Amino acid sequence: MPVVRRFQGAQRFLPVQRTLEALRDAAAHCHGCPLYKEATHVVFGEGPADARVVFVGEVPGDYEDRVGHPFVGPAGRVLDEALAAAGIDRKRVFMTNAVKHFKFTRRGKRRIHDKPSRYEVTACKPWLDAELELVEPEVVVALGATAGQALFGPSFRIEPSRGHELASPFAPHTFATLHPAAVLRAPDHAMREIMKQRLFDDIALAAACLRA
Repeated sequence: MPVVRRFQGAQRFLPVQRTLEALRDAAAHCHGCPLYKEATHVVFGEGPADARVVFVGEVPGDYEDRVGHPFVGPAGRVLDEALAAAGIDRKRVFMTNAVKHFKFTRRGKRRIHDKPSRYEVTACKPWLDAELELVEPEVVVALGATAGQALFGPSFRIEPSRGHELASPFAPHTFATLHPAAVLRAPDHAMREIMKQRLFDDIALAAACLRA
């Protein structure tokens, strides 16, 4: 509980002026939860302010933390494949994460990804809310359970939810699918191909809304 009392979330760090640039600058100084202490960069959302679709991931990975941009590591390359297959131009997409600082455990020289806690997701939620409010997308896609829980609450689960539209206040069309990193963590090649196809199918479903 001492951590919760000391770190009271991101809300007080949000700027009065609400533009994506102002939010990004303000987020660089966010101490709303302890994750800022070990992360190299805050990894804020990127993409055009008038993007028709927003993809929400979990948390930056090791490479994303080092360079300060979302979805540019191995999981980002899987996502790029899915976008290309669905006919979505990544340059017209807004990419962000539920949590803006990398969470990890050190294992020797390596930094191993850790799943954000419910407290960390809640603490960072004001940034995600502000991004969605400014972009006003037609389609929102939650990538993975953590993103889904940030948007829909802690009881959200991917498998019962993926494959069809979900009612939400965030966009006219909202979907959830696997996180691309989950594809990479599949135990064998066969399962990796199955999970990859599920991801591709779900993003194709979201893309169809953009063409309607």
